Amino acid sequence: MSNTFNESPEILELSKKNWIDILFYIFCGLIFLFLMLPLFIILPISFSSSLYLEFPPRGFSLQWYRNYFGAGEWMRATLNSFKIGIMTSAFSSLLGVPAALFLSRKRFKGKQFIYSFLLSPMIVPTIIIAIAVYFLFAKMALVGSIYSIALAHTVLAVPIMVITVSAALQGVDQSLEYAAMILGANRVKTFFKITFPLIRSGVITGALFAFITSFDEIVIAIFLSSHPSLTLPKHMWSAILEEIDPTIAAVSTILVFLSVSLLLSVAWLRKLAERLMG
Repeated sequence: MSNTFNESPEILELSKKNWIDILFYIFCGLIFLFLMLPLFIILPISFSSSLYLEFPPRGFSLQWYRNYFGAGEWMRATLNSFKIGIMTSAFSSLLGVPAALFLSRKRFKGKQFIYSFLLSPMIVPTIIIAIAVYFLFAKMALVGSIYSIALAHTVLAVPIMVITVSAALQGVDQSLEYAAMILGANRVKTFFKITFPLIRSGVITGALFAFITSFDEIVIAIFLSSHPSLTLPKHMWSAILEEIDPTIAAVSTILVFLSVSLLLSVAWLRKLAERLMG
């Protein structure tokens, strides 16, 4: 009898913990449902047979996907966004990887200030960056070029690359680099033969995030793009203001699945990196 009474507080504590876990999972599920609610609305509209945005749709049709893939303006904007996203990934890698390597391997005064300065584009409102680069590129006659948009997007992507590569470098044993240099390798050869293979997945992850950041960005594109350099988000914005047909829902659905695919790729790369480092 005494054993039963002695065990009852533990049973009550276990039951209380189970209820807390259940409530936590319910809370997370409600948040996930709230975040996914726009997709549950956009996805059916993209297959609507109606001639305008209507929910729930009256019938099923693939006409808006055909309209997207068959329209030269939509395809041109999509191709521009892919070009700009790839250039942004390349530029941010060329700038972010050396910056992360320098900040992770060197100790000097003002290091924290430089690190905070590199991350400042994540804090500064995008509209301020857009206005600044617009006036700068206007003086250089670069407004309307896909290269100017890619350079502006690089400002937003470099902090992501620095954070991602810095995290990858934390798991690299620095004694391997010292051993390579003792054996006669210079710093460049040590990086490409030792360091880079170990942080490759982190660099690829940062490049994918840079691509997503560029591909979805609209504020800077509004300021810098012109008709030849029209990006997909800018064209979507114009379509909402002028046309308001379900093609915008089809494009949004495609972008959602593209983003999810890239994020799943990032998660797979992260697991691969943990397996290699382990």
